[in-house]
Amino acid sequence: MAVNALFGIAVPICLSIWLVRRFHARMSTILIGAGTFFLFALVLESIMHQVVLKGPWGASITGNTLWYAIYGGLAAGIFEETGRFLSMKFLLKKEQSGALPGVAYGIGHGGMEMILVFGITMISNLVISFLINSGHSDILFANVQEDAAGQIKAQLEQLQALGPGTLLAGLWERFSALVIHLGLSLLVWAAVRKGGIWLLLFPAAIILHALVDAGVVMLQKSLGIAAIELILTAQALALGALGYLVAKKL
Repeated sequence: MAVNALFGIAVPICLSIWLVRRFHARMSTILIGAGTFFLFALVLESIMHQVVLKGPWGASITGNTLWYAIYGGLAAGIFEETGRFLSMKFLLKKEQSGALPGVAYGIGHGGMEMILVFGITMISNLVISFLINSGHSDILFANVQEDAAGQIKAQLEQLQALGPGTLLAGLWERFSALVIHLGLSLLVWAAVRKGGIWLLLFPAAIILHALVDAGVVMLQKSLGIAAIELILTAQALALGALGYLVAKKL
């Protein structure tokens, strides 16, 4: 967990510093990518999930793996790629031509996801693990309602069942996700900068993002974690290569 927390936070920060110092990327572009992920994925998308999944259709969606995969994939694709497009269109007007701004934005967007969804979560898990190992897990149940206590207990059981292999596979998955974000960012950046027929790369990015996310949900029911990570790595390499080909056109 400590290794995951360290890499989950340090890798995006080090990549950002490297881009700025080595290639003279704008830190503002990286921060715009980070802020866009936070707003569109963690705030706006989360609000929609609260409305939809707690509404009349919520049980039907969560109770069916296929529907849940389609819903989750499309939600992530639409919100994140729309956020990407709008930020690049209106906040990166003064950026130079070429692929560098797209890469910088992708590091910010994917890096923020890596820090918040993975690195910070690992720190939280690490703190909880120390409480468990020191015999003070009862602190977690202080002044909580019965429903919340049940959720905490389930979380603790899941945490105790995690082995080093599973945890390190999660770190590998974050690297794959970062490459995917770089590829998608270059697709959307090309759509914004080149316009015309290139605008089709924007809906293509939504579809590709949705397929990756939905695929992970579907595969969890039939494959082990190693097989899923291999498939996700292949998808990351494919999207990274596609982004590279588009970058050459920029």
